[in-house]
Amino acid sequence: MINRDFFQALEDLEAEKKIDKEKFIEALETALTSAYKKMYGEAKSAIVKINPEKYTIRIYSYKTIVDNVQDPDKEISLEEARLIKKSYKLGDFVAQEESTKDFGRIAAQTAKQVVMQKLKELERGIAVSEISEKEDELLTTIVKRIDNGTVYVQISGSHVEGIMLPSDQIPNEKYEVGQRIKVYVKKIKDSFRGPQIQVTRSNIGFVRKIFELEIPEIASGDVKIKNIARDPGNRSKVAIYTEKPNIDPVGACVGNHGIRINTIVSELNGEKIDLVLYCDDQLEYIARALSPAKVLSVETNESLMASRVIVPDDKLSLAIGKNGQNVRLAARLTGWKIEVKPESAISKANEINEVKDVEYELTELEDEDSFQSLDDLEEISGSENEE
Repeated sequence: MINRDFFQALEDLEAEKKIDKEKFIEALETALTSAYKKMYGEAKSAIVKINPEKYTIRIYSYKTIVDNVQDPDKEISLEEARLIKKSYKLGDFVAQEESTKDFGRIAAQTAKQVVMQKLKELERGIAVSEISEKEDELLTTIVKRIDNGTVYVQISGSHVEGIMLPSDQIPNEKYEVGQRIKVYVKKIKDSFRGPQIQVTRSNIGFVRKIFELEIPEIASGDVKIKNIARDPGNRSKVAIYTEKPNIDPVGACVGNHGIRINTIVSELNGEKIDLVLYCDDQLEYIARALSPAKVLSVETNESLMASRVIVPDDKLSLAIGKNGQNVRLAARLTGWKIEVKPESAISKANEINEVKDVEYELTELEDEDSFQSLDDLEEISGSENEE
C-alpha cells in the first residue's frame, strides 16, 4: 500500500511547505481512519498507524472484552479473546491488524480529500502565524490583480495575498498588474478562505512607516513623531520633535537639498507634507500647526479644548485651506477645536465694544443727572411747603 517514495514525499513537503511532518502524519492517520470506516462501516472501531521510520501504514480494529456480546463490531467475549491471547481479561481491548488489500479507490479518494483539506488548514495556520508578525509593518508587494477597484497584492516571501480596498488606496493613484508597491499591513483576519491581509496606502500608519524608512533619525528614535493628520492624496501634517539639542528635527526630515522629504512625497503620489515642530506650549503648537499660514495670536479655552486664532486678512484663506482642509488637519494634529478669524474682524469687534462702553458711561451720567434734578425738586418742593 505504501513505499519509500511516499515517505520521501513527506520529507519534501516538510521542506517546501514548511509543514511539520508529524502534524501531517497525524492528519493522514485521521483521514485514512475515516476512509476505512466509510468503506467497512462507521460502527467498526478502527485506527490507522503510520510509522515513517519503518515506512509502514497499518490498520488495526479493536474490540472491548465483555461478558455478554451485544455489538460484535465493537465487543468480543472473554473466551474468544483468550483464543488470541491467554492473558486477556474483562475490559481489555483486543487489537487486530486488518488487511489493506481491499482498501480501494473510493477509500483512497476519500482519504485524499480529507488530507488535502487538512493540508490547506495547516498551510493557512502557518501563513497566518508568519504574516501576523508583519501586522503594523511596511511591506513591498506586487500587484497581482485588480477587480472592481479592489487591488490584490502578493506579499513577498509568502503565498499570502493582500487586499487593498478602494478606501485604503491613495485617491487618483493608478495601479497596474505586476507593479511593485509599498503597503502598510492594517489588519490580519483568518477567514474560511484563508488568511485575509488588509493592506493600505491611505492611513496615517503608512506615512509613519515611510518616514521611518526614509529618515534614519526617526528609525533610531533620535527624532520622534508626535502625531500625524492626513487627507490622503492631498496633504499630511506631521508633528515631530527631539530631546537631543544637537539635532534639528525639521532639517533631518527634509534632508540635504530636500532629498528625503521629496522621496516621501513621491511615494505618497505627490501628497504635500507639512512638518510641524511640536512643543509643550499649546498656544505655540496650535500656531505652528496652521503652517504655512502666519498667525498673529491664539486664545484657548482649556475646559472646552477650543481655541481662537487671529491671522492677517490676506492669510485667512491660506489658514483655512481649500474646503477647510488646513484648519481641519491642524485640529486633528493638535486635538484642539480651532476657529480662525481675520485681524479686521477682531478690530471691528473691539471698536463696537468701545462704542458700547462709551454709550454705557453716558447713560450712567444721564441717570445721575436725573437723580440730582429730582433731589433738587424735592428740596424746592420742601422749602415751598415751609413757606
